Amino acid sequence: MNSSLARLVRLIPPPSAPREKDWESVEQALRAELPSDYKELTQAYGGSHWDGYLYLLEPGCCNDNYDLIEWAEQQTEALEGLWEFERKPTELAERGSRVVPWATTDNGECLYWLVRPGEAADQWTVMVNEARGDRWEHFPVTCTEFLVSVLTGELRSGILSSLFPLAVHEFRRLAPM
Repeated sequence: MNSSLARLVRLIPPPSAPREKDWESVEQALRAELPSDYKELTQAYGGSHWDGYLYLLEPGCCNDNYDLIEWAEQQTEALEGLWEFERKPTELAERGSRVVPWATTDNGECLYWLVRPGEAADQWTVMVNEARGDRWEHFPVTCTEFLVSVLTGELRSGILSSLFPLAVHEFRRLAPM
């Protein structure tokens, strides 16, 4: 277990039954290897809702609205169209750089991995995009480190809701629609 996940488990214990995934099939569908911390995170918590605000996307999520593979396809298409009219974040200036979603919020903000050419999945960092605008933030941490650091107040985002995190954390695993 990575150190960020260990911190998260101490903060919010995961449900008792881990969710096993066929990661090879997931990565084939995404045409990309995924970070090992994300795999551990989703195996422990699954598709989930954190503090009534943030949704962790999961491949094959029982709630289709939060399926990682579908989100990746939709966001790739949406961003390609958007960047015909809006400026890309400077972090995506390097040819071959892209973003892949891993979480979203009740307000529509999207949390992405920043994927750069030649960079291993375990080196991917986090980018946050506001719901209805062109503001982006970059955080040089893994997704699990981002989640635990936001929940503990060690890291703050100017884009995510000021009401997040809650003083008393809430966690629920997503259920089928």
